[in-house]
Amino acid sequence: MRIQLPLIIFVASIPILGQIDLSGSWAGTNAEDTLLLADYTGIPYNEAGRARGLSYSQSQLSMPERVCMFYTQTQLFGGPFGLIISKETEPASGKTIAWKIGGWEDRAPMTIWMDGRPQASQNAPHERSGFTTGHWDGKKLVTYTTHMKAGYIRRNGAPHSDQATLTMHFLVHDNLLTLAASLEDPVYLTEPLSWTRTFRRSRNPVAQLEGPCLEGDEGVPEGVVPHYLPGKNPFADEMNKVYHIPLEASLGGAETMYPDFRKKIKDKYVRPEKCSRNCGGSGGPGGGPGGPPPQ
Repeated sequence: MRIQLPLIIFVASIPILGQIDLSGSWAGTNAEDTLLLADYTGIPYNEAGRARGLSYSQSQLSMPERVCMFYTQTQLFGGPFGLIISKETEPASGKTIAWKIGGWEDRAPMTIWMDGRPQASQNAPHERSGFTTGHWDGKKLVTYTTHMKAGYIRRNGAPHSDQATLTMHFLVHDNLLTLAASLEDPVYLTEPLSWTRTFRRSRNPVAQLEGPCLEGDEGVPEGVVPHYLPGKNPFADEMNKVYHIPLEASLGGAETMYPDFRKKIKDKYVRPEKCSRNCGGSGGPGGGPGGPPPQ
């Protein structure tokens, strides 16, 4: 049988149906509320996860060995920066081998392997970047990340363990890129935790702040690990003082993920006084969001 080579070349040049080109710059559409230190609302923590979170002190980030410590890939949903996405192709075929998401000042770069390689061995080392594979489901890129080091779900120290796995869906609609994710953690969570975050395509390169980190003395002596002992975290009731949110809600748990939980705590909630000025944070007067705790 005679093979028509030009036809083969033409067919090979057509993109696989459904796949989307994610390459380019994507600016974050940030709409994050003020984050208080013991705000675990909506996180399905078990007792171990809650205790680990309440032991955290922000001064840990000033330890010499942690000044230049990256966050894990969960920071994609809690960090303020945009994305720079590129693809690595196989020269002969033009097939995409991997998608790469550039790192931030505080988040390691991410490689999404698309070449069909197996998941890493359970004995493989854990890294801040994790190990990620991906595949196309129609026009949706589905990724699966394992082998992350222990890290944080939120920048207030809400933890995840090194057994956590992250499944993400990349969906493009016009000039918007939505990341929908599910985090599973058999150590600290009783149910999967879901996130979404949206980015907008940008013609200009988004700021990545990627570069060498310079370790400096931030006042924590070497060998000291700042922490709070059980029952000693002075910020455990901060959500109650500022927003009047009951502790059973602010300290998390699977029940706090669902709308019906509001009915359970409605009689315990008292609306804060209206904030009058300096309402952008938790320190201004007024008694509401941005105001001081009621006396």
